[in-house]
Amino acid sequence: MRVGLLSREYPPDVYGGAGVHVEFLARELASLVDLEVHSWGEGKADGLVRHRPWPALDGANDALRTFSVDLAMAAALEGRELVHSHTWYAHLAGHLAKLLYGVPHVMTSHSLEPLRPWKAEQLGGGYALSSWAERTAIEAADAVIAVSGAMRDDILACYPALDPGRVHVVHNGIDPELYRPDPDTDVLRRFGIDPERPYVLFVGRVTRQKGVPHLLRAARRLAPEAQLVLCAGAPDTPEIGREFRALVDELGTVRTGVHWIPQMLPRGEVIQLLTHARVFVCPSVYEPLGIVNLEAMACGTPVVASAVGGIPEVVADGSTGLLVPYEERDPDAFERGLADALNRIVGEPDTAERMGTAGRDRAVREFGWHAVARRTAELYESTLKSA
Repeated sequence: MRVGLLSREYPPDVYGGAGVHVEFLARELASLVDLEVHSWGEGKADGLVRHRPWPALDGANDALRTFSVDLAMAAALEGRELVHSHTWYAHLAGHLAKLLYGVPHVMTSHSLEPLRPWKAEQLGGGYALSSWAERTAIEAADAVIAVSGAMRDDILACYPALDPGRVHVVHNGIDPELYRPDPDTDVLRRFGIDPERPYVLFVGRVTRQKGVPHLLRAARRLAPEAQLVLCAGAPDTPEIGREFRALVDELGTVRTGVHWIPQMLPRGEVIQLLTHARVFVCPSVYEPLGIVNLEAMACGTPVVASAVGGIPEVVADGSTGLLVPYEERDPDAFERGLADALNRIVGEPDTAERMGTAGRDRAVREFGWHAVARRTAELYESTLKSA
């Protein structure tokens, strides 16, 4: 079976959970199907074709630049028997290939545009275009993969015209041989983190979705002995960047041990940070699954997370971490709940160790990438037969 896998992100240009998903899915799928990956970037390699936005659109709205990449991808997919797209950045390419070549289009929803209205800050009018592209592709797709059961519910709520029989749950995965505890501490020392003092770790983008301002306000209530390590890359917009920096600066005036690492680190360095954290925190206000929680669990670290989206399908409350209810109308209660949960694990090292061990066991047992790829390939087969 000749499959075209379409994504904005692909190594070395991976900055979010969707990119991690595509990277590891492609690695495992390559032994199951004839796979060709199409992504953003420059150049071509064996099994990989990269595309860049049209130079004539340099400086144009990002949605228009994305559509130019989608057109280039669609033109390059001739000869593929099935196409599989990831995120709105590639969904239109999959839809166009379906129409142009008469092949099935499978798409994986890692998030949904109707549930991310804050993206209008980032894309302006382009948000209407990204929403149109997603709706057009998802309602016509031959099969839709949801990365969690909660995500499946969201898909059907946002797009009621979609046949529920075409929406399938295939969870994100983890490579437990890659993500495993690292006893070294050189990365911690390089960033000034005290290995002898417990720390709370956040890893993610500075976006409304990830709930970072809630975490920074909650951190005012953290136990004095706790450090806070923020491995947080470039913000989505200048406005949220200024808000983030102001909250970090303010927090630094009332407590010690606040460490902001303002760049995306190599995977090995992130694994070391995850390993030695007393607790990993995921304060997202919207999260279809939250692959970073799996990464923390695989490194033997307990997780405190918001009880939204697919997170409860990964983090077992009371066993591998603690879940905190989130309601948009009461952010103060959420922030108090985050602080209380973090302080409990920071103050109970035996509980942290027990939860970390349970988390690693769960990640290894239930979320291996080989099983994810096998279920995906089986869906390809059934989609081709019914097309």
